[in-house]
Amino acid sequence: MSKIGKQPVTIPTGVTVEVSGHTVTVTGPKGTLKRHFAPEIGVAVEDGKVVVSAKSSGKYVMALFGTTRALINNDVIGVSTGWSKKLELVGTGFRAELSGNELSLTVGYSHPVKIKAPEGIAFKVEKAIVSVDGFDRGLVGQVAANIRSVRPPEPYKGKGIKYVDEVIRRKAGKAAAAKAGPSA
Repeated sequence: MSKIGKQPVTIPTGVTVEVSGHTVTVTGPKGTLKRHFAPEIGVAVEDGKVVVSAKSSGKYVMALFGTTRALINNDVIGVSTGWSKKLELVGTGFRAELSGNELSLTVGYSHPVKIKAPEGIAFKVEKAIVSVDGFDRGLVGQVAANIRSVRPPEPYKGKGIKYVDEVIRRKAGKAAAAKAGPSA
């Protein structure tokens, strides 16, 4: 039995959760999210809480049990407070500019890389920090990963686009290897 799946999801004020068939619709001040779940999983709204239950037991159903509860919880948090990812541009001359809903990254290529914000995503730029905000956690993470993939951080000087809390493991490089001497 999943420890996460057994916990009910508390519905904050201003958020409504509707279950119809195998679909959960979560509506809040930030937007509306719709999620389909497997028929082996039961979802019910009771006393201001969403309760997830497994209709049978088995490895596959138990995996879905905790996952379904976590996804519904992410949706409830997203429509009430929202999700955010922050990326940092590390490198000389690396910068980001925002024009409307399009992010322009100057990260060492011969041309600026332009990334258009999908529906429900907003960009913010403060010096060398790019913030990706939205109410769908999966979409926020995917857009942030797409931005990072434009110029991933390299291990020698640490230049590139990295998450703010990400730690880049650094390598010594060729000069340090030469000082160590030949290995026999």
